[in-house]
Amino acid sequence: GANIAAVHYHFGDKEAIYRAVLEYTARQALEQFPIGGGVPADAPVEERLGAFIRNYLERLLNEGRPAWFGRLLAREMAEPTSALEHLAESFVRPQFARLRQIVTELLGPAADETRVLWCCFSIVGQCLFHKHARPMIARLAPEQGYSPQERANLAAHISAFSLGAIASIRASAAGAGGNA
Repeated sequence: GANIAAVHYHFGDKEAIYRAVLEYTARQALEQFPIGGGVPADAPVEERLGAFIRNYLERLLNEGRPAWFGRLLAREMAEPTSALEHLAESFVRPQFARLRQIVTELLGPAADETRVLWCCFSIVGQCLFHKHARPMIARLAPEQGYSPQERANLAAHISAFSLGAIASIRASAAGAGGNA
């Protein structure tokens, strides 16, 4: 019901208003679920990983206004517009940098660029699976819900699973002289 002239006056075109909506929902999501998850940067690395995963899952699976951003970002990744570059730089890159730092610490001497990236993508992929496959999960495992407690349990599982995998990669690389 908005006056199209007012939209053009304030935003210029549909793409600009779409970018403004994405920026607004991104700010809301980060206000509710900040990047560090309330965990200090000098907290144990395992705690920082857990906080990262909890917050990421909350942004993806929570209902209500912050969830808008998860849906918009998912669509943007599947069907990119010119807004994707801005989102990558302003919203996703700072979060990914945090995750890279955590994974690099966890891998220790085994932390080459490829291993770090693959571990980061594996962690993010586990979280995104529950966002994108939710309709199928509901059909295959209807008992799997996403209440706040179930999201916390899922975050703990993904954290434990990821910590185990990263520890295995670190040990394997150490046993192979760093070339695993």
